[in-house]
Amino acid sequence: MTNRSWGIIVIGDEILSGRRQDRHLQKTIELLAPRHENLQFAHYIGDDEEQIVTTLQTTMQGDATVFCFGGIGGTPDDLTRQCAAIAAGVELVRNPEAVELIEARFGKDAYPMRIRMSDLPEGCELIPNPYNRIPGFRIGHHHFLPGFPVMAHPMMEWILETHYSIDIPADYIESAIYLHGTPESSIVETMEQMIDCYKDVRFFSLPIHREGSGINLIEFGVKGKTSDVEVAMEDLKSKLAEMNVIWTEER
Repeated sequence: MTNRSWGIIVIGDEILSGRRQDRHLQKTIELLAPRHENLQFAHYIGDDEEQIVTTLQTTMQGDATVFCFGGIGGTPDDLTRQCAAIAAGVELVRNPEAVELIEARFGKDAYPMRIRMSDLPEGCELIPNPYNRIPGFRIGHHHFLPGFPVMAHPMMEWILETHYSIDIPADYIESAIYLHGTPESSIVETMEQMIDCYKDVRFFSLPIHREGSGINLIEFGVKGKTSDVEVAMEDLKSKLAEMNVIWTEER
């Protein structure tokens, strides 16, 4: 388990126009779930150099691990490689290792266009692409991947296994109860008290509205080490009882 922050950036006019549907957000959530990690942000940007550079400059100043999808191809509307170089303050240079991979894949047909995909930010590390061998690249904790899920998702799995291997405690659990007929605003103070008191666990609150049923619930839970969660949950139930809040173990 870590306290690492995670984010994604999805680049491409086709996503914002609806010509293609984003599949990266859900996949990232799925890959982080077994690690008991959550995304902190997701940015969607069109093929606009200024916006891409500004977004990357901002995220590179933070400490989040970021997966950036799209725009690393060789056509004129693929701007991510050069924008990443600008944001990182380095030159865009022809990467010899990437040249070898692209030449091995395409031979003489690598020139003059496909070889452009080997023009990468100076000093970056390559990310292997098992689908067609054209690599992505890594700058610090920013990982630049193709927009195609069939390529990007195996590459993202490789990144997590290779660079962010973690040991998840065997006694990690999530425990939740469901509050009935209680507005979320009425438990804010209680939640703040619990967060201040129990630093080793994480609390979450999720309103649930059952359309047409008139039933409103709040899923209120705790996650962390089993012993810590059990103590926090018992305290939470006691506080809710004092507030005359009705809760159940099941939805």
